Amino acid sequence: MVNQLIKRIFSPLWHRIANRLAIRLQPMIEKRLVEENALLRGALDSGGSHREEKERLDHLGRPGNEQLIQPWIFIPPIVKTENEGHSRFMAYSTCAVADFLHPEYRKLCQLIAGQPIFHRKQWEWIYIVHHLLDNGVLKENAKGLGFGVGTEPLPALFASLGCDITATDAPSDVGVAKGWQKTAQHSSNVESLRYEGIIDRETLLKHIKHGVCDMNAIDPGYSGFDFCWSSCCFEHLGSLEAGAEFVINSVEQTLKPGGVACHTTELNLSSNDETVSVGDTVLYRQRDIEELVRRLEARGHQVGAFCIAPDSHYLDGVVDVPPYRHNPHLKLLLSGYVTTSVGIVIKRGAVDNGGESGV
Repeated sequence: MVNQLIKRIFSPLWHRIANRLAIRLQPMIEKRLVEENALLRGALDSGGSHREEKERLDHLGRPGNEQLIQPWIFIPPIVKTENEGHSRFMAYSTCAVADFLHPEYRKLCQLIAGQPIFHRKQWEWIYIVHHLLDNGVLKENAKGLGFGVGTEPLPALFASLGCDITATDAPSDVGVAKGWQKTAQHSSNVESLRYEGIIDRETLLKHIKHGVCDMNAIDPGYSGFDFCWSSCCFEHLGSLEAGAEFVINSVEQTLKPGGVACHTTELNLSSNDETVSVGDTVLYRQRDIEELVRRLEARGHQVGAFCIAPDSHYLDGVVDVPPYRHNPHLKLLLSGYVTTSVGIVIKRGAVDNGGESGV
C-alpha cells in the first residue's frame, strides 16, 4: 500500500525529470557522434594502418550506438561483502561480473597487491590463481612454468608462496615485431618480474629464473613441472589449431603426471560459425573449446567443466569498443566480433603411445 502510494506521488515527477534529461543528453550524444566521426576520419586520412580507428568507425552508426553511452555508465564500486548469499566462486569458464562481486575475488586481488577492477585481464590472473590454489599445486618447492608471462604479477606471487618458477617469454625479436616490448607485454629478465608489494628481491632471485620459449615448439628441456599457465597467449600463435596444439603440448611435454595446466584465451561470443581462424590474434568459438576438451579427454587428461557464464548483471552487457576505455572491460569488440576471456583447466594423466591413457 505504501509502495503504491509512493509510486503514484513520484511517478509523474520522475517522468518530467527523465524527459528533461533526454532533451539535454540527445544533443550531447549527437554532437559527440559528429566529433568522433570527424576525429576518426582525420586519423585515417593521415595514413598508416589504424586498425582500431577503422574498426571503431565501422562500428559507429550501427543501431543503438552503445559506445556513445559508455561515458555515462555508472560503474559501481567493488565493495567488500560477506560470503552469505554468494554462489560458488569462479563457477564458469568465462569472465563475468558475478566473480568480481564475490568476496573471494578481493582476497585474491590482495595476493597480487591490486585493487579489484572490472577488467578481464585481472580476471584472467585471478582465474589462474584460484584454480591452481584449488588444485593444491601452489605450495613450497612446487615447480611452475609460465608461458608468455610479459610483466604480469603471477611469477612473483607464486615465488612468494615458495614455488620455484621458470618464467618464459617469446624471443626478443618476436616481442619487438609484435610491439609487445613497447607496451610492457614482454619480459627478457627476472628483474622485470619484480613487484615490491608481492616479493622482495632476494626471494625473487632465489625462486624465479627467466627463459625464452617458442610456444609453437616448446623446448624439451622444459619438463617435469607441477603446474604451468598462460594468460591470453595461445591465440597469438598463428591459427586456431596452433593454439590447440600448444595447450596439448603444454600438458604432455612439460607436466608431471597429475600436474595442472591453466590457460586463458579469447572467446568469440558473436558466432559459433564465423570467426578469425588465422592471423596474429585468432578467436576461439564455443565449439573450438569444446573440441579441445574432447581431444584432451581422449588423451587421458582430466579437464574442468567448460561453461559459459550467463549475463547476470547489467555490466555483463557492456561491450568496450576501440579506442578501449578499459573500465569496464569484460567484453570487447575485436576484429568485428564481441569477445571475452575464457579459461581451461587440465590435470595431466599418464599418457604414452600417442595419446593412449595410462590412468
